[in-house]
Amino acid sequence: MFIQPLRYTALSILILSISLLTGCAVNRATATVDPSANLGNIKTIHVNKFGPDKHALDTLIADKAKSMGLTAATGDTPAANTDAVITYIDKWMWDITMYMIELTIQVRDPKTGFTLAVGNSFHTSLTRKSPTEMVDEVMTNIFKGVSQNAKQAAN
Repeated sequence: MFIQPLRYTALSILILSISLLTGCAVNRATATVDPSANLGNIKTIHVNKFGPDKHALDTLIADKAKSMGLTAATGDTPAANTDAVITYIDKWMWDITMYMIELTIQVRDPKTGFTLAVGNSFHTSLTRKSPTEMVDEVMTNIFKGVSQNAKQAAN
């Protein structure tokens, strides 16, 4: 008699634990490039700082762009020869520590503001990544086709 209630209690705790853990393990990494955009023509970018950003993501994005062979700058006003302006929005959550749950980056035409490409990274607490990793993930996904085309052209 005593074993049966204990067995149901253990089984209930196991089911509850699994459902709670699987419900929190969500991640997403996407990028969409406008069919009319030629990201391969972009050589110089300007990263506009998102007003509420307290984590210097504009610098992380510019650094990633530089590592991809682009000329990148941050600041208030883009230079006259800027090929694209990057805007971004970051969202942060608290789960024992603060972490970035979502990052969205948009590549825009500097003259018209038209969105040429948009990328997004979303990681909940169990799949969280550092800001550097999320910037890397989004920028790599946005410019994936560009780097593949450049490799094919070099061969």
